[in-house]
Amino acid sequence: MRILFLSQVLPWPLDAGPKMRSYYVLRHLAQQHQVTLLTFVRDTDRPADIAHLAEFCEAVYTVPMTRPVWRDLAFLGRSLVTGQPFLIARDQVRQMNEIIERLLADHYFDAVHADQLWMAQYALTVAQAARQTPPRLILDQHNAVQLIPQRMAAGEPNPFKRLFLAREAKLLARYESEVCRLFDHVVWVTAEDRQAVQNGHASANGFAPSTVIPICTDPGQVAPLPESTGPRRITFLGGLHWPPNAQGIRWFADEVFPRIRAAHPQAVLTIIGKNPPPGLDGSQVEVTGYVADPQPWLAETAVFIVPLHAGGGMRVKILDAWGWGLPIVSTTIGAEGIAIEPGQNILLADTAPAFAQAVSTLLSRPDTARQIAAAGRQTVLEQYNWQTVYRIWDDIYQFELSV
Repeated sequence: MRILFLSQVLPWPLDAGPKMRSYYVLRHLAQQHQVTLLTFVRDTDRPADIAHLAEFCEAVYTVPMTRPVWRDLAFLGRSLVTGQPFLIARDQVRQMNEIIERLLADHYFDAVHADQLWMAQYALTVAQAARQTPPRLILDQHNAVQLIPQRMAAGEPNPFKRLFLAREAKLLARYESEVCRLFDHVVWVTAEDRQAVQNGHASANGFAPSTVIPICTDPGQVAPLPESTGPRRITFLGGLHWPPNAQGIRWFADEVFPRIRAAHPQAVLTIIGKNPPPGLDGSQVEVTGYVADPQPWLAETAVFIVPLHAGGGMRVKILDAWGWGLPIVSTTIGAEGIAIEPGQNILLADTAPAFAQAVSTLLSRPDTARQIAAAGRQTVLEQYNWQTVYRIWDDIYQFELSV
C-alpha cells in the first residue's frame, strides 16, 4: 500500500514517549508498504535525524513548528470564540496544508495514518481533497487526550487555570468523540483510553472499528545497567515541558522527598528532562535539564519514580526503566495501561506518605529492589517487543486494503 504517515513530532531520536510509538510503528509499516512521512519539526531536530528516517521511508517531508507566545495567545482567542479545543487549534499550520495539497497533486495514497489526535484534522483534509477514491483513514490514539486537562484540573490550585483546564477537557471530549467517528479504524494504546472516550456517550454506536495495541520498544537491544555500589539516586526522567510531568515532579519534590530525606539523608533526587519548571532546586536535589545520554545518572539510580497524577495513554518511561533493570515506584495513573503486577514488577502509591514509604522500602531492601527490577525487565521483554506485538498492524492494514 501507499501510506501517508502524518506525525506531530519527528519520530527520531527516541527521547520521548510519543516518538517511541511513532518510530516503531513507522518502521513496521515501512517493511511492507511504501510510506511517505509528513511531520512537524522543531528547532532541536537535526538533519541527521531526518536522514535516518529517510533510510526506510519512501520520502520525508517536514514542516517547521514554532509556538511563540503571541501565536498561542491568538489561538487561545480563536478557541474562546469558536469553541474549538486550544490544543487542536494551535497545531493548525498553513504550510502543512500547502504541502498536503502539493503531495495530492502528484501522488495517490491508499491510506492515511494520523499519528495522535493532533494530526487527525490533516488526515481529514487529505480525504476531502483526494481527487480519486478517498484513502482509508487510520488514527493512532496515543492518549485519551481529554483525560489530560481533566486530571490536571483536579489538582490545580489556581482557580483561573482550573476553569480553563476544565473547559478544555469538555471541548476535547466532544472533539475526540466526533473525530473517532470519522476514521475507518482507530487504534488505542490502552483499553482504558478507549473506554474513557466512549464512556462520555450513550453508546459506542457510530465509533470506528478499533484495536488496542500498546506502545512497544526494542528491549532486546537494551542491556540492564550494571549495579553500582551504594546507589542513592531517586531519578525522574521525562520532558518537563509536558504539564503532567511538571506537575508530578513538583508534587514529589514538595510533598514526598522531604519525608524520604528524613529517613535517608544521603538520598539524592535527580530530575532529568528539558524545560524544568522553576523552584525545583533544593538540598539534595539535582536538576540536569535535557541530557543526550542519561546513562551516568541511571547507573547510580536506586529507585526510578513516576509520580504522575494526570495524563493518558502509557508512560514509556516505565518500559525504559524496566529495560534498564531499575526498580520503579509509580502512582496508579502513572502506570495506567501497562501490564503491572504491584509488589512484583513495580510498587504503586498515590499519597505522599505511601509514595515515600515505597521509595524507602526499595532504598532499605536491596534484595527486594533487585527482585522487582528483574521482574520488570522480564515483563518488557515478553510483552512489549515491537517486532512481535506490532504484527497486529498487519491485520488492520490488510483489512483496510480489502474493503
